[in-house]
Amino acid sequence: MNPDYASFIESKATAHVPAGFDADCSDYDLFPFQRATVEWALNLGRAAIFADTGLGKTFMQLVWARKVADHTDRPVIVIAPLAVVRQTEREAAKFAIPGVKVIGSQSDMDGPGVYVINYDARHKIDASVFGGVVLDESSILKNAVGRTRNQLIEMFRQTPYRLACTATPSPNDHTELGNHSEFLGVMDEAIMRARWFVNDLGDTVQPWRLKRHAVDDFWRWVSSWARCIGKPSDMGDYSDDGYDLPRLNIVKHSVAVDLTKDRDDGMLFRIPDMSATSIHKEKRRTAGARAQKVMDLIRAKPDADWAIWCDTDYDQDAITALIPDAIDVRGRDKPADKAAGLLRFCDDGGVVITKPKIAGMGLNWQHAHNMAFMGGTYSYEQFYQTVRRMYRFGQTEEVNAHVVMATTELSMWSAIHRKSTQHEQMKVRMYGASKKAAQRYANRTHYNPSMSAPVPAWLHTR
Repeated sequence: MNPDYASFIESKATAHVPAGFDADCSDYDLFPFQRATVEWALNLGRAAIFADTGLGKTFMQLVWARKVADHTDRPVIVIAPLAVVRQTEREAAKFAIPGVKVIGSQSDMDGPGVYVINYDARHKIDASVFGGVVLDESSILKNAVGRTRNQLIEMFRQTPYRLACTATPSPNDHTELGNHSEFLGVMDEAIMRARWFVNDLGDTVQPWRLKRHAVDDFWRWVSSWARCIGKPSDMGDYSDDGYDLPRLNIVKHSVAVDLTKDRDDGMLFRIPDMSATSIHKEKRRTAGARAQKVMDLIRAKPDADWAIWCDTDYDQDAITALIPDAIDVRGRDKPADKAAGLLRFCDDGGVVITKPKIAGMGLNWQHAHNMAFMGGTYSYEQFYQTVRRMYRFGQTEEVNAHVVMATTELSMWSAIHRKSTQHEQMKVRMYGASKKAAQRYANRTHYNPSMSAPVPAWLHTR
């Protein structure tokens, strides 16, 4: 290899060494596995907590932030999605974590403490003043070339303490893990790909795949800076009592489509093209029929609280026309109005109609257990996260997720099923490696990349 090129690649790697401090979190009423997770993250200094929904992620990140603020005597910023900001403030009051304040800009700060701000207002703060940062719902880093991803990495590159928190990274996009690693200062995403991945030119959907011989080594590396928790026992010898979820019922409903309409010349039937460029034409044709089917489901359970998920404005228009008194939350609404509508559903129930990209992350809706999707989606992560607004630890009822699709959308369902299988396989790897890492940490022995498969010296982190 050309020495100059090797030096260039090595310069892109970022040091990854424990850079935190020892802390005792017994002054907060954390469960034992939560306390172990927070104390590990504080000791590491820059870490990720991938805790599945309902495991107390918000509580853990607030304790982490409070401890960092006390240790540094500097403010700590928690950046969260819009509707989650006020919910975080409520969680702080619930768990008696002092000095947590929601702000709209830097001018609202008043000294050291824990501040919570919406992602959309991140440009209104000066990152250099903070001793620590928490990215709540850090899957926002998913887009490898996105503006938000790049801005967050650059903004907090010099922040000494960093924590990234999300339920589960995207099961079908390992670059999201690389983006987390780069945000935390562990290793650049490009270096991660060079070490553990190969470009599979035959796969246009997921071109980068793990090298088969590198799978175990990759997950050991991830578990050196992230804790992947699906249940308390994933953090060690902790009881899973009380963390059994009720049944999840995913019910598929199909709406017939008249293929004799809008035919091409000479064709007996229209042949639907479900490519990205024409999918909306097919969905527009059936918006009214799908809305009517959703309405039938709601009428069958009129006393239940419902969340109706729409991907498009025309779907949302179709269903709100049938339920005019529903809580209708849209992207064009003012931020305060969106947050108020979503919190009103939390407090009062009823029927809320919105989009996954608005409310599909972070919110706790265990008070309800019925939802309906106005159509299918190719995004398994979006579907998974949206279902988990209700299907999360703390839910006491069976959760019913109704997916209403036109017959021309059924190919989406096949894609979702395939990605679901991949997700479960990934979780097995993540949780297994994380549990071993937690056990090593409890014994104060750390993963050393040089103990695994040999790699070129210029790829080692230092």
